[in-house]
Amino acid sequence: MTMTIKNIWGDNPWTIARDYAQISLGIIIYTIGYSCFLLPYQIISGGVSGISTFIYYSTGFHANYTYLLINIFLLILAIRIMGWRYFFRTIIVILIISVLIGILQEKLTYMGADGQEHLTCIIGNQKFMASVIGGLMEGLGLAVIFLAGGSTGGTDIIASCVNKYRDISLGRILLSLDIIIVGTSYFLSRNLETMVVGYVTMFISMNFLDFVINGARQSVQFTIISKKHEEIAQQIAEQVERGVTIIYGEGWYSKEKRNVLLVMAKRHESRRIFALIRQIDNNAFVTMSNVEGVFGEGFDKIKK
Repeated sequence: MTMTIKNIWGDNPWTIARDYAQISLGIIIYTIGYSCFLLPYQIISGGVSGISTFIYYSTGFHANYTYLLINIFLLILAIRIMGWRYFFRTIIVILIISVLIGILQEKLTYMGADGQEHLTCIIGNQKFMASVIGGLMEGLGLAVIFLAGGSTGGTDIIASCVNKYRDISLGRILLSLDIIIVGTSYFLSRNLETMVVGYVTMFISMNFLDFVINGARQSVQFTIISKKHEEIAQQIAEQVERGVTIIYGEGWYSKEKRNVLLVMAKRHESRRIFALIRQIDNNAFVTMSNVEGVFGEGFDKIKK
């Protein structure tokens, strides 16, 4: 079996570079959120990172090693379902996150008066604030990685396996899996507050994950009526790289034959489309409406 970078991330070098950059940014955001705001405050937010936190404070075994070992085990189990391409894309992310967690944990570690290792709480005695910041950063980091086609491993692997065959929100899957994990935080300190803070962090992280992903995937439908419909269609196809469908219509009052353009696009592309229409025909009649879901080439895939 020969596996190259192109096999893993695609054939277009620009796409490969973009995905690498986006995943790297997501990794940095996620790792800082976990290592600097959740781990030092003993906040278990769910997933393998939550298990790693629990094991670290229970046994002293460093979180990055636990994160790496559990993820490798889960990845091996997921190879048959997700394939080798998913395996290699995910293992790269897992290795980088494990290394970064180890580096940050080492930088934050100091020896206390009791002779034990402790982690520096960078915002002082502000556990709830740390949970909010950590939850937001974890959710944002996960979303950025997911949107580039990557994964941070752990329960994300399980969620991605389910999401491959069912059109279920990633946030909902992760939320269901993490409830039990966060519940174990009670046994860490026998403190109900610790468990409640963990659930708050999990809620913030998963909802922010869904918010970012759904916002990025939101699609719109354009209906365009113009005498210069051919030029508009050509520019949309070339500049925005979106398909255009021509619908043959007739004005009821004028009985004039009209060609109507139908365009499906991402919401963030709507400004470019409006700009192109305005440049070509400022008198064009245009409607734009939100679309609940778009499936097919260039959009989401239909789940089994």
